[in-house]
This record gives sequence, structure tokens and C-alpha cells, in this order.
Amino acid sequence: MPEARGGSPRDYDPRLPPTAEHRDTLDGQPVFWRSAAGEAGAAPVLHVHGVPTSADDWTPFLERGGGIAPDLPGFGRSGKRADGAYTMEGYDRWLEAFLDHIEVDRFRLLVHDWGGVGLLLAQRFPERVERLAIVNAVPFLPGYRWHRLARMWRAAGVGEVLMGATSRFALKQLSREANATKGPLPAGMLDGVMAGFDLGTQRAVLRLYRSSPPEKLALAGLGLGRIDCPALVVWGDRDPYIPAEFA
Repeated sequence: MPEARGGSPRDYDPRLPPTAEHRDTLDGQPVFWRSAAGEAGAAPVLHVHGVPTSADDWTPFLERGGGIAPDLPGFGRSGKRADGAYTMEGYDRWLEAFLDHIEVDRFRLLVHDWGGVGLLLAQRFPERVERLAIVNAVPFLPGYRWHRLARMWRAAGVGEVLMGATSRFALKQLSREANATKGPLPAGMLDGVMAGFDLGTQRAVLRLYRSSPPEKLALAGLGLGRIDCPALVVWGDRDPYIPAEFA
């Protein structure tokens, strides 16, 4: 079994169980995930993070409700190999392999931002998904067009220059257009992004966006109707990157 050790300090009820950190190897590459005990006998919640963050996004959720939150390949503490499959299909297959690795069959699914790749897995195995929650996820629907920063990342040469120039100060300025309120994103979030924003993560981000044109996003959702479990869609109605109409 993978090694587990105590997680981060808890910010909530001290009676809640702490999260655990796990490190193992999957397909010859490091894999990291967080976990916490959930409701006894219930299927675990699989939390899938967005770009360019990590499983750390979900720590408060794990502390309150339990579940599993992996760092996707290319992000956080999981492997960032140069020839990794940093595509929608690659993450879909990786999530399947990860669940097999930790011996989870049925699960509840919570996705945010690019964590929406979990919906590809749900479309292939709807019988495995007990419940579903979607929070401001990349829409697998017709009509979506990438925001300005994503278009720059998708441009050859421009994306590489922009990534190489991303300092803490530059990220703070760029985050102003990602924030629904005036000013940059919170300092703690920016610090978390910069902590893992190395060459491997930059490469993964560019490859994911460049392999995902709008027409491919639309095709990726053709099987959403096969997911017939109870579902909740939660959206910030001032999201500057993904309009609430896609909720």
C-alpha cells in the first residue's frame, strides 16, 4: 500500500479527521494525492482540480466531507515528464488508471475548471458515478471560445514567452482579469500557484490548451446525457473566463 502521513493543519472543527498525503508510482511516474475519511459506507468523493493549481485546492473540502484529491500529471507533486499525455484524453485515461490503482470502483465526482476532464470518465462509465457536482468547469458544449490569456497560451511562441516571463509579480497582475472582483486574486492562492509553477507545469498547461480547440470541447460533451445520477451545477455568475450561461 502507498505510504501515508499527516496532512496540513486544520482550519475548521478540531474534531474532524486530518487529511493524509500519499505518494506512490503510477505508470512509472510519481503520483501524489490527498485523502480523508468520509461518510462510512459511502462511495468516496473524487475531487479533480483545475489549472494551474493542485489537490491543495480541495483541502478544506476533504476536511469537511472526506474523499480523494489527486495532483493531475504535470501539476503539483505528481510526475511532469516531457512526453506526458497532457491532453483531455490523456487525463481521462489517467483518472481511470488512478482509480484502478487505489481500488476505487464507484465514486462521487466533484470537478472544477479543467478538472472537468473527469466528465470524460463519467461519460465512459456512468454506472460508476454515484453523484456529480460541477463548479465553473471548462464547458464541453458548443459555443464556448477561449478567453484572452488562453488564446495567448495557444499561440506558438507567444505562449512560451509568456510562460517564461511569469514571475510572482506578473502572475499577480495577470490574475486581475481572472478575478470577479476588483484587484488580483488572493495572495495565498497566488503563492500556491507559484509554488508548483515550474517548467513541467508550464509545459503541461501549454499542451493541454493547444490540444483543446473549441470544436473539440463541443464534441467532448456529446455523451453527457448518459450521466443520469443526481447532479449539482454551481457557478459564479461573474466568472470572467467561463460565462454563467454555460452552467
